[in-house]
Amino acid sequence: MKIGFVGLGNMGAPMAANLVAAGHGVTGYDTAAPAPEGVIRAASAAEAAKGAEVVITMLPNGAILKAVAAEIIPAMEQGAVLLDCSTVDVASAREVAALAAAAGLGALDAPVSGGVGGAAAGTLTFMVGGDAADFATARPLFDVMGQKAVHCGPSGNGQAAKICNNMILGVTMIATCEAFALADKLGLDRQAMFDVVSTSSGQSWSMNTYCPAPGIGPKSPADNEYKPGFAADLMLKDLRLSQEAAEGADADTPMGALAATLYARFVEDEDGRGRDFSAMLPRFEKRGRKGE
Repeated sequence: MKIGFVGLGNMGAPMAANLVAAGHGVTGYDTAAPAPEGVIRAASAAEAAKGAEVVITMLPNGAILKAVAAEIIPAMEQGAVLLDCSTVDVASAREVAALAAAAGLGALDAPVSGGVGGAAAGTLTFMVGGDAADFATARPLFDVMGQKAVHCGPSGNGQAAKICNNMILGVTMIATCEAFALADKLGLDRQAMFDVVSTSSGQSWSMNTYCPAPGIGPKSPADNEYKPGFAADLMLKDLRLSQEAAEGADADTPMGALAATLYARFVEDEDGRGRDFSAMLPRFEKRGRKGE
């Protein structure tokens, strides 16, 4: 396919590179990041979109997505598909989809799970909202960039799935870090803790796959001084999106709200900015019952 790609940062660059390696023609644009090898660099987002069968965007937030969409939609050919892989609020995703439909374009919101490592390895999971025919058009690209793509329903539902998934992730990571800190103070060896919990009812992705304790379980950012695979800043963003969505839907999410509060404190008032979201463990290690 002829593909336009807007947003060649930490996630977008390896995704675009994988598409090139699979034989697709990719023209890319980013305000600052260089184009990966094999990606033709465009002078603007509109230039990247011109003539493309699918235009992929990977952008920081809903406001930037809407601004970029306003630029690229007029440049896209009728029948092309706008495939947004950013994580944004549901309302922005649906607004962009409506603008695309009005211009005779397909639109998919397809946020990802898997982080930078998954983007590089081509093992991302895509949660996709939009029309089934557009999903079928993009399916070969999902197969290159990821290991799984789930069609979640109409526009906005991909973002809804991502927000709900990451609310669970934020809550379970906090609980996992709390449990390790408690185990330490009770004199329970961390390896024994992992061996029990990872095969018992407390198991979770945060424990079994992405363990926050260094030297325990599969290799994770904890083994690299908590340099981010998934930054605490991004977890805070996603948790805030979950609470924005919960407010709009009148949903009671007390654990999600508390997780958002704790990550806000960690990122904005403590030392969490720029660290992996699993660095909550050393945070809890240093704290007593009264939060001191």
